[in-house]
Amino acid sequence: MADFKELVEKQVSRRTLLKGAAIAGAAVALPVSVRNVAAQDTLKIAFSVPGLNFPFFVHMMDLAEAHAKEIGGIEFIRLDGQENGAPSSTKQSADLEAVVSQGVNGIVISPNDVNALAPAIQAAIDAGVQVVTVDRNVTDATTLAHVGADNVEGGRAQGRYLLSILAEGAVIELQGQPGASPAIDRHAGFDEIIKGQDKVTVAASETAEFARAKAVSVLESLLAANPDPKAVVCANDDMAFGAVEALADAGLTIPVIGFDALPEALIAINEGTMAATVEQFPGGQAAGALDIIVAKLRDGKDPETHDTFLVPIIISKENLAAAERAVEAGVVPAASPAA
Repeated sequence: MADFKELVEKQVSRRTLLKGAAIAGAAVALPVSVRNVAAQDTLKIAFSVPGLNFPFFVHMMDLAEAHAKEIGGIEFIRLDGQENGAPSSTKQSADLEAVVSQGVNGIVISPNDVNALAPAIQAAIDAGVQVVTVDRNVTDATTLAHVGADNVEGGRAQGRYLLSILAEGAVIELQGQPGASPAIDRHAGFDEIIKGQDKVTVAASETAEFARAKAVSVLESLLAANPDPKAVVCANDDMAFGAVEALADAGLTIPVIGFDALPEALIAINEGTMAATVEQFPGGQAAGALDIIVAKLRDGKDPETHDTFLVPIIISKENLAAAERAVEAGVVPAASPAA
């Protein structure tokens, strides 16, 4: 495990450097007629997520609203895309149209379908609204900036950790939503690491749509054809929870690796029912996106680069205190220097 400990130290060091460099880096958008905002005016900023049925987005939304209160002078508008299952852009598109007509100054959005939502996002930009994407990037619209995690690196982190705990054998991978950029990137990073060696192989890889219940049914089906996997790697923690349930029903005790570092995952790691998860710092993403949009609206300041990526890190029992929600989960004392 010495190599893994060294890897964790390097990743934590990289994250510390990134935080110190300020999360305000995002890029020059094409010129638009920005809605004028006087310094003393209250900013109307909408924050849209794919669905508040996902704990990850509940946490991101809550921390974004808390950061808006810290900044002050912001009317924070919560927008729930109400995604359930396969991606649908209808609700988020309608929400964007509604807040633009209501005179919103800025929008921070994590789009459930980056391609389908590009026209609605561009329409908001064309109306003079500043838009910053968070978590999921949209390349077909001239957004002010994007703040997210390096999901490819997150997938690589899963792969490296898997190889550090498993000498050989076949594993099962549960992918996220088809078409969702985090799902695509996490799979790509994981696949890159696994293809770089030949002792650990992927016996089966299927989507469970980032959903816990779906993960249970998909893994049950996969176990029928692959009854002796050595580990299960999941593109988010919700699917990891479903995997733990399905494995318990099958009488299997094998490592499960998730992604998101939710409190339930941190507790499971502490108790030994999950091996690891990936921390992508959703609070840092949300705060960075708001800082960028407020700087543009109040000071006319353009971000230095378009994309700002936080470096995800593996969280195992060895470094639980590095997780953003470690104190909230109760896995480290409140006085500990959690991330």
